[in-house]
Amino acid sequence: MLLSKILEELLWGMGTSIEIFLLTLLFSIPLGLAVAAGRMSSFKPLQWFMKAYISIMRGTPLMLQLIVVFFGPYYIFGMTLSRDYRMIAVIIAFTINYAAYFAEIFRGGIESIPNGQYEAAQVLGYTRVQTFFIIILPQVVKIVLPSITNEVITLVKDTSLSFVLAIPEMFTVAKQIAAAEASISALLIAGGFYYVFNALVAIIMERFEKRLDYYDT
Repeated sequence: MLLSKILEELLWGMGTSIEIFLLTLLFSIPLGLAVAAGRMSSFKPLQWFMKAYISIMRGTPLMLQLIVVFFGPYYIFGMTLSRDYRMIAVIIAFTINYAAYFAEIFRGGIESIPNGQYEAAQVLGYTRVQTFFIIILPQVVKIVLPSITNEVITLVKDTSLSFVLAIPEMFTVAKQIAAAEASISALLIAGGFYYVFNALVAIIMERFEKRLDYYDT
């Protein structure tokens, strides 16, 4: 196969990988923040539920979660699922998995903020919601950004796990080409694509972190 053809097919697979990456971030970060709030809630049943959820999501393989989310509706409820559900199942599994990791990162950041910040906001007349979103959250983002960056970089590589549900993301396409051509060139090119993708993510997150440096002054 010509190099141009290999690149064309890998770029097509890369589009699917980017779609999984972006949709996972779009849904998992807000969900992670909500889970962190539940984890820190004074309402014990909610707190225990969130602790159990985080423990299960972090304690079992993402590949297993993909299989359960995809096959669960059929084996548990007898539902007949369309082929389109494969991609939906991937996004659901990735979202609930990464939300658990983000939740613990956010919880650590929130708990690191001194109580004096909350007391000062109360004196200034801020409500609890205003205190969180105006005063606390921006500082939390600054604190947790390095950890978030690590998870985001891991997510780039984890998109390859969607092969278990026959989603033609870049690594799956590279394996198919490698098998057909009896050559690892496609896999090496895919590795280069992953490296460039992660490098871009790291650069973007580093610039975002520098824009928050005013919290250190």
